[in-house]
Order: sequence, then structure tokens, then C-alpha cells
Amino acid sequence: MSEKIVYSALKPTGDLQLGNYIGALRNMVRMQDEHTCIYTIADMHSITVDCVPADLRRRTYEFLALFLAIGLDPNKSTLFLQSMVHQHAELAWVLNCNTQFGEARRMTQFKDKSAKNPENVNVGLFSYPTLMAADILLYQADLVPIGKDQKQHLELARTIAERFNHRYSPTFVVPDGIFNTHGAKIQNLLDPTAKMGKTDDNAGGVVFLLDDPDTIMRKFKRAVTDCGNEIVARADKPGITNLLTIYSVMKGITVKEAEQHFVGVGYGDFKMAVGQSVVDVLAPIQARYRELIANKAYLDQVLKEGAQKASYMAQKTLSKVYRKIGFVTPK
Repeated sequence: MSEKIVYSALKPTGDLQLGNYIGALRNMVRMQDEHTCIYTIADMHSITVDCVPADLRRRTYEFLALFLAIGLDPNKSTLFLQSMVHQHAELAWVLNCNTQFGEARRMTQFKDKSAKNPENVNVGLFSYPTLMAADILLYQADLVPIGKDQKQHLELARTIAERFNHRYSPTFVVPDGIFNTHGAKIQNLLDPTAKMGKTDDNAGGVVFLLDDPDTIMRKFKRAVTDCGNEIVARADKPGITNLLTIYSVMKGITVKEAEQHFVGVGYGDFKMAVGQSVVDVLAPIQARYRELIANKAYLDQVLKEGAQKASYMAQKTLSKVYRKIGFVTPK
């Protein structure tokens, strides 16, 4: 196994959808056979926006069951719930004290979410990026799979790590980002200019991982296409390009190969073929999910064991940090 440590986290806000699977989850499964992987359900990040407690609890278990159903293996990866590992919050405070106000204020996600929710611009939303930095730096992560919307946060984590290392001596690994080059960004089926998201307002264009086959097929039937009748991936055909991307990932082929498959095929049949490819991939995942979600005792066991493993690793880093900044830890 590679010595590289990979850290990745998903927030249990909204329901997991096809874009999460294509852009993140399937790669997380692949990486656990190549690297030392630390995977988190980031529930602490979830409460920066209004959150119904019952929904947060339900989604936490749903996320864990889906992670396992997709193929994440707690024997290969460290899989845990963020709030169960107290070192995340503790390191976040230290990093807050090593982050400049102007650096945090420049984060575009803070600006965007503040504009969308002006009635709840809380301090947690402002300091979210330093908690994210703590998540990553606690485990001395070498690599962090991220989307383009998280690039600025990772850059801040790198800046904080470098500043701390310079001020107190080398302490943190400075992490690098991994960007998925194929299928990294799946668009909304009803608006192919917008990213498919688990909290998307335009939910009719979002394929959720727990949608039943009829719902999936109906959503693809209604998917927006483009002018003309060619099934090709081009900048002026965002709808067709999005569908070709989805199909190619589901079938494990290239987009060019997918184009060849649909030469002479009409848009209606094409959309149904893409929908069926998604149904075929999700069917065994959903079946396994139903088994897992019914076994809460097993899910709790996975969370407890994962938190124990994560806490052991996190405490080694936190103890080093506390010693270097001058905190007294009697033996």
C-alpha cells in the first residue's frame, strides 16, 4: 500500500446524489486500495446553516449505509463521524488563532452563503475553512480529493500549515489537491448549466442515489437536451454532453465510445438508455443499502471503531501541536 494519506469528507446536508457518486464516492472506493484513506461524515460542518436535528441524525446513518453499500470498507479505510473525534474542534481553535481575519473574509463560499442566508451569518460559517483545515491537517494528509468549489479552502489550509511550520518548526504535512478529470462535475438534468447538488433547489433534475427506478427513468425522460439531433459532446451542447458523461461513467467507457454507441439514435431513446444505465448501477447499491440501514447496531459499531482509529491518529498530531504552542500537558 502507498504511504500517501488521503483525507476526504462529505457533509450530511441534503441527500446523496449521482454527482456525489460520480465525482467523489466511486473514486473514494478506488483509492482505498491504493492509499491510506481517512473518510469522514462531516456533521460538524453541517450546522453552519439551519439544520433540523432529526434530519441530521437520519442523514448521518443514511450516508454511512450508502458509503458501505457503495464499497467503502472499514477494514481498509478509517471511516468515522467528525463530531465523535473531539480533536477536530480542538485543533480548529488553534488554527483560528493562526489564521488572519482577512484570509477568512476572502473565502467566496462565506460570501455566497452569507448572501443566501443573511438571517444566519454565524461565526461558524465564517470559520468553516479553519475547521476544514483542522480536518485535513490532523491526519497529516498528503492528498485531498476536492472539487473546484473547495480549491480556495484547500489553499487556505496549505497557507495555515506553512505558517505554523515556519513559526513553530515542521509540524504539518502541506497537502495537495486531487481533481477528478472525468465526470468530476455532473450537471442538473433540467439545467445543464448548473451543477447537480444534494441541496439543489431544482430537485427535479437531481438523481438521488435512493431514487427508485421509475423516478430515475422519469427524471431522465424529462432531461433537457439541445438543438439539432447529433449526440456528441460539445461546448454548445451542454445537455447532451452531460448525459454522455453520465452514460460513459456508468458503462466504464470513454465519452467518444459513448458517442459512437448512439450514432443515428434519437434523443428520446438516448435519454432512456442513459437512465437505464444509472438504474443498473444503482440497483445493487440500493439493495445493499436496505440491508445495512436496517442494522443500526452494525452501523453504530462501524462509527465507534472508526472514531477510535481516527482519535488515535488525531491525538498524535494534537499533542505535538499543543506542546509546540506552549500548552502544558502533565504526564
